[in-house]
Amino acid sequence: MFKKVFPLSAILSLRFLGLFLVLPVISIYALELEGSTPLLVGIVVGGYALTQAIFQVPFGTMSDKIGRKPTLLFGLIVFLIGSIICAYSDNIYTLMIGRFLQGAGAIGSVITAMISDLVEEEIRGKAMAIMGASIALSFALAMGLGPVLGASYGVEFLFILTAVFAVLAIILLFTKVPTPPKIKHTYHATSKTSDILKDPNLLNMIVINAMQKGLMTIAFVLIPIILTSETFAWEKSDLYMAYLPAMLFGLVAMGPAAVFGEKYNKPKEIFLLSIVLFIGSFLIMGLTASSTIFVVGVVMFFIAFNMMEPLVQSMITKFAKVHQKGAALGISNSVAYFATFVGGTTAGLLLGISDRETIGISVAVVATVWLLWTLKLQNPTKYSHLFIPQDEVDLSKLQNLEQEHIAEWYINDSEKLIVVKFVSSAMDKEALKAQISK
Repeated sequence: MFKKVFPLSAILSLRFLGLFLVLPVISIYALELEGSTPLLVGIVVGGYALTQAIFQVPFGTMSDKIGRKPTLLFGLIVFLIGSIICAYSDNIYTLMIGRFLQGAGAIGSVITAMISDLVEEEIRGKAMAIMGASIALSFALAMGLGPVLGASYGVEFLFILTAVFAVLAIILLFTKVPTPPKIKHTYHATSKTSDILKDPNLLNMIVINAMQKGLMTIAFVLIPIILTSETFAWEKSDLYMAYLPAMLFGLVAMGPAAVFGEKYNKPKEIFLLSIVLFIGSFLIMGLTASSTIFVVGVVMFFIAFNMMEPLVQSMITKFAKVHQKGAALGISNSVAYFATFVGGTTAGLLLGISDRETIGISVAVVATVWLLWTLKLQNPTKYSHLFIPQDEVDLSKLQNLEQEHIAEWYINDSEKLIVVKFVSSAMDKEALKAQISK
């Protein structure tokens, strides 16, 4: 499993590392550019997310049709071009265009879908945890290196590094990433992309994903500006003292959260705990007059974010049918990135018309509504999979296989396997096998 997941996780992590490197300092940098305003700064911080929102669904759907690898290559090239434009921008509008192009390379859902193609569902949670851990490691490195490198060499240097990371990701794509199996889908009823939005479990996960990402952008607009304001008067090069411990604690918290959520099938409880931490973090960052307590709020925020991160993607792939995974992840990430853009834009707007106390309380109130919404989330049904060689199966019996305890079945054409997804607590695997065998 690790050999299949690591190259894809590395590609996604390189991309995120480039994006995250600038997050700790980009709001301060953007404020100094020609034509900047607090609102435009917020748009720049979350600008990549707007085009991510627009292109996630097309990229996810395209990857279902033409293949994952060609889609990944195209997305990485677009991301590379956007990074170069950002590096050489000299005004707020050119920087905004570059950020929009960075986001247009919307490959996140494609990579997650590809991992789902390559890894069996029984161990997919571990695979998603590996991917989440690699992203969290990118966070940690970026939070420590971004402020220091930005202060020493300029934010332009960070964007150049991002372009280099894109090139490295392309090399990994063609040297280390395996080709996923070809999957044939046979269903009695035609499934539409719109069905994803009608599924209450998937809809709940879409809301959770969106809120998590929206709060992330709000935090990255507010944290550096507040810490370097007259209230706390930190230097830009000192910001790592807030970000680095926050990410280290977040990494520590992510492991137990992933185990509890996946192994014990309690993701709902992890989500609720994380939301409570989000509420507390924004109240602290909005109301405290102590920089030490403010950093505690930052730590709480990243613990909450990292506890959620691996579980969100895993739950979406568990709730979606095999032929919906690319589209489901595309829709979810599209909405999440749109929320990211709205979060950054709103934070920039509020900075221009309000104080941090009001902003902190307002975000906490919104997060409380989110907490109440999440109370209705259901933990996923635990399924098992029957894998049987295709030449041992009576296809006519298989096509008539309809029971409430069978979620779906499909053909893995590359490995010539029939795969049946069923509720193990309600059905016996051997009896199920006998029903469809020749």
